[in-house]
Amino acid sequence: MNDGGTKPMSNDWHEDKRWSDRFLPEIKAILGGQLIGEPPIEEDAERNTDLIVLKMEAVRIACRIRRYSYYEKYANEFTLRVGRPSGIKTELTKVIEGWGDYFFYGFADEDEKKLAAWRIGDLKKFRLWFNRQLTKNKGIVPGMAKINKDGSSDFIAFAWDFVDGFEIARGRNGYEVISDG
Repeated sequence: MNDGGTKPMSNDWHEDKRWSDRFLPEIKAILGGQLIGEPPIEEDAERNTDLIVLKMEAVRIACRIRRYSYYEKYANEFTLRVGRPSGIKTELTKVIEGWGDYFFYGFADEDEKKLAAWRIGDLKKFRLWFNRQLTKNKGIVPGMAKINKDGSSDFIAFAWDFVDGFEIARGRNGYEVISDG
């Protein structure tokens, strides 16, 4: 099995995926609340519409969940993986290639059973900003490089407020919405 690259996925990837997938039911419930809206009253009266999704084509959402131990120190930034020893294609490469419409980023609670906090970002706005920064800085990749102490992967960290309109929603303790863009 691989992710579209030429090298097989590592066991680290499978372990990370298994751990984060436990949060998918909660993530889907949150995203439904953010991406499905209530139409104007005339939609229901005239067109039998109680809920509306403004896009019916595929909407791709990248999801990343971090452990609670990182929450206090890193709550105002997000990271994208840029390297694994196996050499497989990573998150940043896929995003820059144009994959993904939205980015769901959350932190597990202390028991690692639910989400303590989450944010949703617009990846189209991220790509535009990222490419402008590359051009402006003559090819230097923006963000702050970080390396996992265990050597399992490399990341680049970005502040959530790097560009207006990137963050479209955020919440704490499950579904409580803090802001809505």
